[in-house]
Amino acid sequence: MTEENTTENQHRPPLRVGIVGLGRAAFFKHLPALKTLPELFRLVAVCDLLKERRDLAEKDWSNLRTYRRIEDMLDDPEIDLIDITLPTPDHMDVALSSLRRNKWTLVEVPLAVTYEDAKVLQAAAVKSRGKLFAYTPSIFTPDFLLAQRQLNEKRLGDIFEIRLSQQDYVRRDDWQSVKRCLGGCIWHSGTDALLEAITLLRTRPSQLWSELKRIASLGDAEDFAHIVLKTRSEITADIEICGGQLAPHSPSFVVRGTRGTFSVAPGATTGHLHVIDPVFHFPRRRSSVRTPALVDLHEDIPVLDIPYSLQDGAEFGPQAFWRALYASIRTAAPFPVAMEDLVDIIRYLQLIKKASPFAK
Repeated sequence: MTEENTTENQHRPPLRVGIVGLGRAAFFKHLPALKTLPELFRLVAVCDLLKERRDLAEKDWSNLRTYRRIEDMLDDPEIDLIDITLPTPDHMDVALSSLRRNKWTLVEVPLAVTYEDAKVLQAAAVKSRGKLFAYTPSIFTPDFLLAQRQLNEKRLGDIFEIRLSQQDYVRRDDWQSVKRCLGGCIWHSGTDALLEAITLLRTRPSQLWSELKRIASLGDAEDFAHIVLKTRSEITADIEICGGQLAPHSPSFVVRGTRGTFSVAPGATTGHLHVIDPVFHFPRRRSSVRTPALVDLHEDIPVLDIPYSLQDGAEFGPQAFWRALYASIRTAAPFPVAMEDLVDIIRYLQLIKKASPFAK
């Protein structure tokens, strides 16, 4: 944060936060991030059915109010922002309840699991004057930011494909691996993957293809998804979400152009351009239907490998997401993720689920 922003925030109180649902998302992601930003956020309440989870939160946070019933916490007038980290099936109803109480509301993705429900949430967000946000830190990661900056990289030539990859090897045995609990990688990771894709494509896809599989998961839900998005500009996004891939893993992003590629590893702050030397120009030549000469058509092409890093001072990671959220709430700054995009993404994910025999 710059000195100017720090001074500005001294005149605005931190947002008082209440977290609903004390699972892995809360303990491994949300709570650690909030702890690093005390000047912007103050955790004042938590809610969970399990007393041991509430007690665990109390050990780390002083003056914390704890609730067993969600309604009781939503009615707490001393909470500015409700942070919903519940299982997927509960996202929509609790978000609606929070918005009806005029609370700023943050929801783990997906917002809903049907397009119709997503439209209901979108209408509630409009009625609340934009008080609904989705937890989308994926577009603040350094590797995504590096890939996004390549869209104007002239050394790549004309971009024709973007590849996105999320790979791991996890033998999941929790509710996220069970179909009847709305588990599976489509609902777990699909929002982030498609949000990254349409942000990089800069337009809505005109065609969609997909396949789902189960590889390493111990449940019956998919842990592999291959999704291809094609736009009218002929740029394709090729997406892979795989929970059954041993290390080493593929680059998280590859941007392919007519003069080379850019690739970056997951979470890396430096990627690499592998491109034809910008000063090199191909000799003029035309195609011919005549009998070809007995020669190799490959040419001697000078290629450069160039490291490409984020600029000094560039902000990325979970803290960048939470700072953007604070700025949107306290200063009405535009939030980088449009609700319209999130609703459309749910439509795509629902189509992918319906089209797959495996998902039924």
